[in-house]
Amino acid sequence: MTERDVLAQSHLGLVHACCKRFRDKGIAYEELYAAGCLGLAKAIDRFEPGRGLQFSTYAFPVIMGELKRLFRDSGAVRVSRSMKELALKTARLNRESLQSTGKELTVSQLAKRLDVSPEQVTRAVAGAQAPLSLTAFYDEDGSPQLDVPVPDIQDEAAERLSLRAALADLPGQDRRLIELRYYCSLTQVQTAQRLGMTQVQVSRREKKLLALLREKLA
Repeated sequence: MTERDVLAQSHLGLVHACCKRFRDKGIAYEELYAAGCLGLAKAIDRFEPGRGLQFSTYAFPVIMGELKRLFRDSGAVRVSRSMKELALKTARLNRESLQSTGKELTVSQLAKRLDVSPEQVTRAVAGAQAPLSLTAFYDEDGSPQLDVPVPDIQDEAAERLSLRAALADLPGQDRRLIELRYYCSLTQVQTAQRLGMTQVQVSRREKKLLALLREKLA
């Protein structure tokens, strides 16, 4: 096997992890996998080791780009305005829960707070691809599970790779701010003390950085 073949074979798991994000969205898994493999091939062709990135970090957004292009070209995804609004509400609740408790809410908890059915929450988040991850899993009969189970390790790894790549593009102090707030779980006041900023400055900058990261990850 050539070096290219070895690289491709060793990252097929990443392709599957990306494809699982779009399962049961209107396109057969075989088509998703074919598009994912095309993305992997493009990543192999374009990868430059001298940039200092791991190949998987570089390949992930390229593979995801091919999958999203497949949906755009096929027109398979149609998300209503109400579903988009519901997805934004779930994202806001999850963000607040993460900041206060360090954990995301389950689908059942979100449904109760928003006074909608768990199925509506699942469809809204999965269809609109909300910025905060809330992966919907499905039973064999296609019905959504009501609570979010422990995520697949490949999905978790893919999300971490995507976030790591987005954080790497931030300036040093901005990256440190996010690390202190969301990896070290410091308050805005504590973060401000570490960075020589005021709490208000941290709050304003944090909002801008979260919006930027959501845009990069969407």
